[in-house]
Amino acid sequence: MFGFLRRKKTPAPDTSAPAAAPIVADAAAGTPPAAVPAPTAPEPAAPAPVAPSVAASAPAAPAPSADRWVGSPAPALTPAAPPAPPAPPAEPPAPPVRTGWMARLKQGLTKTRDNLAGLFVGARIDEALYEELETALLVSDAGVETTRHLLEQLKRRVKEQRLTDAAQVREALRALIVETLMALERPIDIDRATPLVVMISGVNGAGKTTSIGKLAHHLQREGKTILLAAGDTFRAAAREQLAEWGLRNGVQVVSQQGGDPAAVAFDAVSAGKARQTGVVIIDTAGRLPTQNHLMDELRKIHRVLGKAMDEAPHESLLVLDGNTGQNMLAQVKAFDDAVRLTGLVVTKLDGTAKGGALVALAHTRRERPIPVYFIGVGEGLDDLQAFSASEFASALLD
Repeated sequence: MFGFLRRKKTPAPDTSAPAAAPIVADAAAGTPPAAVPAPTAPEPAAPAPVAPSVAASAPAAPAPSADRWVGSPAPALTPAAPPAPPAPPAEPPAPPVRTGWMARLKQGLTKTRDNLAGLFVGARIDEALYEELETALLVSDAGVETTRHLLEQLKRRVKEQRLTDAAQVREALRALIVETLMALERPIDIDRATPLVVMISGVNGAGKTTSIGKLAHHLQREGKTILLAAGDTFRAAAREQLAEWGLRNGVQVVSQQGGDPAAVAFDAVSAGKARQTGVVIIDTAGRLPTQNHLMDELRKIHRVLGKAMDEAPHESLLVLDGNTGQNMLAQVKAFDDAVRLTGLVVTKLDGTAKGGALVALAHTRRERPIPVYFIGVGEGLDDLQAFSASEFASALLD
């Protein structure tokens, strides 16, 4: 299990020294540093009027403990049993969040799972099972090529491992799907630049603006400061929606009515550099890959971002509607050709019967896989989570 954002940045070395006990001891009692090796073994000192419960275990009061300030009054404040050094604070546990997330993911993929998992209940391993499985994979929008590949590999694995139970065959299929999807599971490095410039694109209605709002919320949890840019300058509703998300997250939004989207993007990056903002997220207008003039505008925004900051945009993300099924493969190709995608966000997986399309995406783009950073199954802030191949395969078959 892992958190929402997996950070690649190497953590700073632990600079906390193991308690400077010798220095404190020297200043308070004049003893050599070796006389106080640890707070659990105090050296005897001259008797002092301490409480009976403190002096009962030793004829003399213990030397000052390592957690006292230099120059503190002597034995009267010495604790009878110095507490152990507190352990470093643990990171918030991820499993409870991911457990609730898994329930929502399984609920969202119920239609796809019913078509696949139900085939293995009390089934015999024969050609009829493979035919039904082929139909179910095609219905889930896994595609002909991916379905053929999965069935060939499954039959070979059943033969090599001599599987005789339907549950074993289901586990073998699950393992194959995980292996295929692993090409899409990759962390996003949110510490590679300051500001990290993220460009968001996609077709109309895919959920770009909502995904931006959720992403900003989770980035703030990681301690990042956020600046949003309303790159859809011609649709007032888009600017208002992004402004609402900015208000909810306490984030400033750079917008301009009827202006050049590339200029808005340039201004946002320039402001982010001046303020040392953690992440600048650029929203863009929804467009179909067949609208050449709009795709040219997207290329222009991409070029202008590179002029505003070297190597920007650091992340070029495409938001996909999970209900589009196989059509997402064509969208990925068109937008990748235009702005060289670095990652994907798949939304609206709740209630879809086309969960197999993600498996098709992983298989057909195995030569140059584009990672799926996040998937969404609802409107809630926590309904957008990091993609896990194992979790997704379990939601399809378990």
